[in-house]
Amino acid sequence: MIKIKNLTKKYGELTVYDNFNLELKDGEITCILGESGCGKTTLLNCIVRLTEYDGEISEVKCSYVFQSPRLVPNLTVAGNLKLIRKDEKAIDGILEKVRLTDKKNAYPVELSGGQAQRAAIARAFLYDGDFILMDEPFFSLDLKLKKEISELFIKIQRDSGRGALFVTHSADEALDIADRILVINGGAIVLDVSAVGADKAELRKRLIDELIA
Repeated sequence: MIKIKNLTKKYGELTVYDNFNLELKDGEITCILGESGCGKTTLLNCIVRLTEYDGEISEVKCSYVFQSPRLVPNLTVAGNLKLIRKDEKAIDGILEKVRLTDKKNAYPVELSGGQAQRAAIARAFLYDGDFILMDEPFFSLDLKLKKEISELFIKIQRDSGRGALFVTHSADEALDIADRILVINGGAIVLDVSAVGADKAELRKRLIDELIA
């Protein structure tokens, strides 16, 4: 579990979070939904200590999937994964799960956008962590690829039992992936709702209403 207590984060005179509190459960996909500039990425960066902050955040081992795959260009797919874990059997296993076995020895430049992002997801799951943080990882993908990779992510996440914190500005993406959806506005949670078993049309309307409020 990740516990965030009294998080305060400022950039100069701009206060992004002021005594912000949140608990994230193990094994659950939580989505943070909000407009650009609302502090979604800042929250992820605070959790992994990429930026300074005041307050308390549990120290939990996390892997991070960014908007772009960020693969090392002069290493093959397997070489990129070996930076995280040397175990060949584990690498072959995760490549099979993300359907990249035939690209094991390919370099990033030889991959499509979808293949590169699958490699990034494989890298995240290969890391022996408790949580996966994802910062709009499907942002640059077309709708077909977005659906394919998000479904793949959910399957692997369920198999691993890890918690995940997923950031997006798309209500539809949140509804497709999340167990729990948080809408953030002005550094505060304005809506916290379970997506499990919810009427998606009704919940989508609630989410949109909060986003444009």
